[in-house]
Amino acid sequence: MQLTKHHGLGNDFLVVIDLAAAYPVGPEMAIALCDRRTGIGADGLLWVTEGQGDADVTMRLLNADGSSAEMSGNGIRCLAQAVFQAGLVAPPVVKVATDAGVRTVRVLSQTDPNRHRMSVEMGLAQVGEETPEWVDGQVLRAVRVELGNPHIVLQWGGTELPDRDELITLGSSIDHSTPGGANVEIFRPRADGLAAVVYERGVGPTLSCGTGSCAVAAAAQQWGITGAHTAVHMPGGALEITLGEPVVLTGDTRSVATIETPWP
Repeated sequence: MQLTKHHGLGNDFLVVIDLAAAYPVGPEMAIALCDRRTGIGADGLLWVTEGQGDADVTMRLLNADGSSAEMSGNGIRCLAQAVFQAGLVAPPVVKVATDAGVRTVRVLSQTDPNRHRMSVEMGLAQVGEETPEWVDGQVLRAVRVELGNPHIVLQWGGTELPDRDELITLGSSIDHSTPGGANVEIFRPRADGLAAVVYERGVGPTLSCGTGSCAVAAAAQQWGITGAHTAVHMPGGALEITLGEPVVLTGDTRSVATIETPWP
């Protein structure tokens, strides 16, 4: 079986292009291939099959723990890069069917054959009810945000965002306490936008999260912290978010490798 590996600001994915849906892609495969010691290593596995409706291709996303996810802003850019490089769709635009709806990905610039800057039309960001049960200590406010997948966004009051251990403790607690689970983002304002860290449902801490960055921007606008356009700085780098109908996410994507592996 041939796969390609890509990352969006350190949030890495394996892509299997299988238009005929011939491979039995499922949780077992995702867990095995995404393992960073006994497999190839990634935050998730993307299965690309034939498009539905007016979409060019269909995306199924499995997290590193084998669970399914509705959407990924970094993942869908990785998928688009793989599709373009395979010659399945002519750039600059590809429409991708996801469990959260059809999303349009557009190439904005190309540094070299393996580096692209892309935008994604992410759908609507729906800021929901405040979740005061998570307001404690350095957490000033908390709110639920939907972007086709669930998020709990926390505004942090400290001068430094929580370290990895604190992020895991708080993120896993919120994720496991939320029916169906949730991605957890913790942010604080900074001079050039927003700084954030993320605990992703089914993965844990990641260097970057596309939908999470959109959720952070939407919550920050709701609270009057930022305007409709902002940059969200995560450990892997910055993503640009423009809030509207739809939300538009812009970020860099890099192709890492082509891999052949026996399966099963």
